[in-house]
Amino acid sequence: MMADRPFLPYGRQTIEDDDVQAVVRALGSDYLTTGPEVARFEKALADTAGVEHAVSCNSATAGLHMAAMALELGSDDFVVVPSMTFLATANGPQYTGANVVFADVDADTGLMTEAGLREAISRSPKPPRAIFPVHLNGHQVDMRMVAEVAGQIGAAVVEDACHALGGTQPGVSGRNVPTGSCDWSDMTIFSFHPVKTIAMGEGGAVTTRDAGLAERLALARSHGMTRLPDAFQLRDLAFDADGTVNPWFYEMHGIGYNYRSPDINCALGTSQLGKLGRFLARRQVIADRYDALLAPLSTVVKPVPRSSFGTSGWHLYPVLIEFKKLGLSRRQVMQALKERGVGTQVHYIPVHRQPYYRDLSPNLSLPGADLYYERVLSLPLYPALTDDDVDYVVESLALVLKGAA
Repeated sequence: MMADRPFLPYGRQTIEDDDVQAVVRALGSDYLTTGPEVARFEKALADTAGVEHAVSCNSATAGLHMAAMALELGSDDFVVVPSMTFLATANGPQYTGANVVFADVDADTGLMTEAGLREAISRSPKPPRAIFPVHLNGHQVDMRMVAEVAGQIGAAVVEDACHALGGTQPGVSGRNVPTGSCDWSDMTIFSFHPVKTIAMGEGGAVTTRDAGLAERLALARSHGMTRLPDAFQLRDLAFDADGTVNPWFYEMHGIGYNYRSPDINCALGTSQLGKLGRFLARRQVIADRYDALLAPLSTVVKPVPRSSFGTSGWHLYPVLIEFKKLGLSRRQVMQALKERGVGTQVHYIPVHRQPYYRDLSPNLSLPGADLYYERVLSLPLYPALTDDDVDYVVESLALVLKGAA
């Protein structure tokens, strides 16, 4: 590491004094969990996404599982998931017993394509019940296309937008709408892990326009437990002799989990949501600077192309490097950059290559996902990164690659 420079990780949260104070206020309140901060955060997120309902949870993984439960996916159902994503996108429906059918992706963007989606559907033993497209790196999938294909087979659509908070996509009207508005989907999943655009420590949420889905999501996150008097079945236990509902009473009509997000986390999330525009604008500036500075290295390094569908949430800044042409392994490049104080990461190993899923589909070949994976490397991207830091990252990468050449 260069002695006069701090280490630059690939991602980092930005926590400011008012964020700390928001958490302190929550700590001093009567509720550390299941209190008013949860509803406040959900309202703020729903407003941000331009949608009627937002259901918070303790992680996006929980949100993906809740979405699969809300759709009542089971062992007789098939779900299409792109192979280029984090494990959780496939694991969410897998938790319910659903069968995952992996789709190939564009080799340069890592995004689901119509050809890849239709080819996956053709491999499914019966029409899939759901499609889970992923807005990888923050760049938008063509959601109109996904919705049209889903409509042809009667499938639900669940957007994995864990990378895409603050991005936009063409809506039903043709104008760009916030990612999470569910113009083309039944539900959208967000993540608030520390390296995402806003942080809750750990946290996630699901947005939807459908009140019925929102109710099922809420049941799934809290033990399947309801306190709605109209839903009670054990009426002799639920009500006093005069017909007044017993204040302690609740019922469980189906299985659920403890996926709640505490007030402490939600207080941080609400504070961070107020900075989303500023954080995203800075990420955009950094991405534009990377694009310009990397242009001279275009024979061996190219930024992952931006999607033409809406605007990016800029969670990651990935580049494609021709490691084989350079005669260097990716590990060697990452190590050399680390020695110069630059952190990098790989997003992701194709999920169909993971032993668990490989054993379920042993002969599956997805060349687009494999080619994307062979070349991708994520460079540092977070709001506190300075212009000088960006210059240093590119300078370091150029030196490492020049040494190989």
